[in-house]
Amino acid sequence: MTASNSRHHWLALALVASTTGFAGIGSAQLVKPGTAPAKSPDAPKPSDQPRSNDPRSDAPIVPDAEFDSALPPLSGDLNAPLEAMVPLAAPSTQTPATPATATSPATTVAGDVLPPTGPSDPQLAQPLTPLSSFDTTPLQTAADIKDKDAPEIRYETATKGLDKAGDGLEGEYKALSALAEGKGKAANATQVAARAREDEALAVRLLKSLGYYDATAISTIETIPDADTTKPARLKATVSAQPGRLYSLSSITVKADATTPPDLVRKQLPLKVGDPIEAARIQGAEANVSLTLPQQGYPFVKVGERDILLDDQTPTGAYTLPVDTGPRSSFGQLRTEGDPVFNLEHLSLFPRFKAGELYDNRMTDDLRDALVATSLFSTVSVEPVRTGTINPDGTEQVDLLVRQSEGKPRSLGGNVGFSTGQGFRAEGTWQHRNLFPYEGALIASVIAGTQEQGLAGTFRRANAGKRDKTFSLTAGANHSNYDAYDAFTTSVGVRWSYDSTPIWQKPLTYYYGGELVGTNESVYDFAQGKDVRRTYGIVALPGQVKFDRSDSLLNPTKGYRLTLNLSPETSVQGSVKPYVRTMIEGTFYYPVSSSIVIAGRAKAGSIQGVDRDDLAPSRRYYGGGGGSVRGYGYQRLGPFDPNGNPVGGRSLNEFALEARYRFGDFGIVPFIDAGNSYESSTPNLSSLRYGAGIGGRFYTSFGPMRFDVATPLNPRKGDGKIALYISIGQAF
Repeated sequence: MTASNSRHHWLALALVASTTGFAGIGSAQLVKPGTAPAKSPDAPKPSDQPRSNDPRSDAPIVPDAEFDSALPPLSGDLNAPLEAMVPLAAPSTQTPATPATATSPATTVAGDVLPPTGPSDPQLAQPLTPLSSFDTTPLQTAADIKDKDAPEIRYETATKGLDKAGDGLEGEYKALSALAEGKGKAANATQVAARAREDEALAVRLLKSLGYYDATAISTIETIPDADTTKPARLKATVSAQPGRLYSLSSITVKADATTPPDLVRKQLPLKVGDPIEAARIQGAEANVSLTLPQQGYPFVKVGERDILLDDQTPTGAYTLPVDTGPRSSFGQLRTEGDPVFNLEHLSLFPRFKAGELYDNRMTDDLRDALVATSLFSTVSVEPVRTGTINPDGTEQVDLLVRQSEGKPRSLGGNVGFSTGQGFRAEGTWQHRNLFPYEGALIASVIAGTQEQGLAGTFRRANAGKRDKTFSLTAGANHSNYDAYDAFTTSVGVRWSYDSTPIWQKPLTYYYGGELVGTNESVYDFAQGKDVRRTYGIVALPGQVKFDRSDSLLNPTKGYRLTLNLSPETSVQGSVKPYVRTMIEGTFYYPVSSSIVIAGRAKAGSIQGVDRDDLAPSRRYYGGGGGSVRGYGYQRLGPFDPNGNPVGGRSLNEFALEARYRFGDFGIVPFIDAGNSYESSTPNLSSLRYGAGIGGRFYTSFGPMRFDVATPLNPRKGDGKIALYISIGQAF
């Protein structure tokens, strides 16, 4: 039996005792078993009262032994159903042997008549539902229940007083408001009132976050009658706020161990006495401590829980911040665990710091980013580990633990494009990034197009002896069939490069290498007046330097780039003819607004030391196409042969200007281009060709899809009226 049942029994027994032992007294009295009833100060002394002949008159109302024996045993199972309550037996109808003047205890107590006991309710005899199976689903309130036939209530909202705390607060309130979220519709007035009460609490919470700790808010609901009596009246919910006084910092106390320099923590906490106790300001200041201390030798810093003691008389607050700085540390060694993707020797190529240097978590993040850029890990982490070793300068040596988890080394890639003059072009690649550990990749590519076909294989060693330095060896065969030439080409090349990646864009990149090319090409022989085929052997030493201050590789919105290409070459076609090919290009990106970027490009090239007709047609300069002057066909700007086919030149200039307007994942780009190629070795501005058009952009996670339509503004005979270009990435 539970404690509640025991209490029921105690009350029942006490009530029976009181009604039998104190019949005829002016009031009933509940007496605890085992105790004597309290004496009234007006009661006669025992010697003055007649002694009852009842032998029980001096005994306890219910003896303790009898009371305890009446209690059932307690169960140890808390989830067991409660026992049925046994109703008290009805009073006996037999008249007790008492004087005739005594009142029956079963009928009156203190002058009141007790009702007769009815039959017991059978439900009371049933066991109660176990607690473990009780249905705890909350009941629906009136605001939750919506009658399908009931009309929907419309309401308006208004706020007062929030503008006193700042211009931006009302906008933040509306963004979080329950009334605003309801969009002026509710099931009933109760629901409107409930939303208004939520907004009261919201207003107070926002005001306190700005330092108004005495803030109050109240909501009112009023009815706005409609001129059309057939329509239901509208409601207006108004939330009125009183900011009260603005609390400010009266003192700033930082509890931290000694640091180097001594005031390091306080300097990184950008708060001063008199600042308002604004939640965002204080949280930002504390976050700055957590961010900057690990950059200055404290990797294990922990910012504790702040304490602000408010004084409502001033009104001010005393601010205290505990900070556990941990030991001042310096870099130690690398450790590794997990999948052995890289061993420690190869991992040692990635850090940009040396052992013994003061710890800086930016270098730790840089190491992790470099490992991520290899694309060989499914997950990789770098975290500092204490060693307990103290260096001569007093700092503790901290090792970096690299946890490796191997990813999939193989991948497939591809791109598809179309442009007028170049036709349809698709390229697919397959690569194994770690076929020759460590980071020795094998890449195979195939080109399938209406005017170009090719196969190529590349061996590439990333981080070859030095971080970010790449060695590659490439061999391939290609067939190109354009208006300018028809060429069958084989080539072998070697290159060392220092490149940017999508994760780590570098301000300065370069490459240098060597190339052997054998090509058989159609060329117009002006001496013979017809097309002939010639075979060229070419040895080249190409190189490039790029200075990049833009903010993105694929979709820059600000900054600039400057690129210089230089390639000393020798062409062997009957005789050896050395020459130098040069190209310089600059681009800039200027954000007019958050959605409009002005982009510009200028490019110039020159070939010195050889006549144009002694050059292989594929090594000459051409203008026109999607990456050149849009509106003209691919390679169709420059000199022509008598058959109307382009023959290329020894110099080139190009200019372009775009206005890139973006809205969401889409964009519109009007543009104008200009340029030409020339037979001379130096470009000029005498015969520029202009093209203009408009493009569409669809922005994806891997770069923008480009759709450009252009027309020539000063076309020549044979130039088309419309040119179309589809590719991935911006034009420049």
